Amino acid sequence: MIFTNRLTIGSIALLLSAGFTACKKDKNDSNGGAIQSTTITVENVLNAQPLVESGTFQGSGSPALILPGQSTAITFSAAKGEALSFATMYGASNDLFFAPANPGIQVYDDSGKPIEGDVSAQVKLWDNGTRLNQKPGATVNHPGTAESKNISEVTGTDAQGNSYLAASKLVKATLKYNGNSTFTLTLENISGGTANETPLSPGVWAVSYIVGGNLLAPNPLFTNGEPTANGLTNVAEAGDNSALSAYAKSITGIFTPLSPVLVVVYNGIDNPIYKTGEPDRGQGLKALAQQGNADTLAAYLKGKPGIKAVYVLPAPTTKVLLPQIGGQKGGIVSQEINVSKGDRLAIATMYGFSNDWFFASTGNGVDATQKGDISTSVQLYDNGTAINQFPGAGVTQFNLAGTPLKENQPIVVVPNPNAFTTLPAITGIIKVTLK
Repeated sequence: MIFTNRLTIGSIALLLSAGFTACKKDKNDSNGGAIQSTTITVENVLNAQPLVESGTFQGSGSPALILPGQSTAITFSAAKGEALSFATMYGASNDLFFAPANPGIQVYDDSGKPIEGDVSAQVKLWDNGTRLNQKPGATVNHPGTAESKNISEVTGTDAQGNSYLAASKLVKATLKYNGNSTFTLTLENISGGTANETPLSPGVWAVSYIVGGNLLAPNPLFTNGEPTANGLTNVAEAGDNSALSAYAKSITGIFTPLSPVLVVVYNGIDNPIYKTGEPDRGQGLKALAQQGNADTLAAYLKGKPGIKAVYVLPAPTTKVLLPQIGGQKGGIVSQEINVSKGDRLAIATMYGFSNDWFFASTGNGVDATQKGDISTSVQLYDNGTAINQFPGAGVTQFNLAGTPLKENQPIVVVPNPNAFTTLPAITGIIKVTLK
């Protein structure tokens, strides 16, 4: 269900290519020492997931129901075009649940301004299609007679002629912008005293990545007109969110392309790309870290003392190195280079769905004449030139059509876990080999 209507690798690449910039390789002859040929290969080996974030919510009592007059809150991050979906049981029913229509509650307007206030109109009532409905509140025969129908919206009356108020008259949804692309949605049970008075069950929420203007999971928790799946029945029939939560968690994680890769061969100098603890040098690393554009830094380094060769390696057709997703292999790029004894090699490439994070060779790079997997020599750094947001869910991230907000901090290693998320090991994202 999650991957229905998902973008292909090729279409994602075409949509992303407008953000990242690439240039052709720059040749510099090696000078001194016996020349040998080697090939550097860089791969995006990330096993990407379609959901940025997911989680659960519940009431404060025991059992953890949200009773009439009570409320619960969901705090999440989102970029423009991303939406919040959730599902919670209409407790006084056999298999009804509340949820926004897919892809979820929109949190920015068309201009990119955060939406705040009452968004209850976006909450709907749905029939899970697995149990015959009874009069609201009449659950003597719960869970009732089994049926096998597709999920459908309940508007006014259900298939058995039972009447229901609009969902917005039973559940109040209020959106608040907390700053830096984070929001809080408060769900309040306002069904008390109505003909549809009901508790709300513990629920599940999710936010899908947006890539090139399209959501990777446009139907994150259910699909209208299709059979229920992935544990939603447990929520709709019994208010048990454990199975649906486990499913959402299994498809929540990291998605990021890697920008065209800067490769530098040098001798007799320190790593020419950056140094931790120091601010960006103003030579072009900022453009690489914020926009995936290595051209400026490559042009600056070319011909400088100690620099023997500079390359910018775009993927052959996609330009960017896309991650593995939906069974399709991640992006890969290779370049033959000439090196001599004593030469060092360093690389840099943007963590594409960030504000200014970049992967780069640690310390003074590696021995350029060695062979094998050198992925452990790569680390993830924060360039310190843009305020960070949740990776893949930041409204000012360049490759999500935003404009980074300036800051002036020294370059540091990105901690893991960090303030936003837990990342896979670096070797689970980028693989670099010399052959």
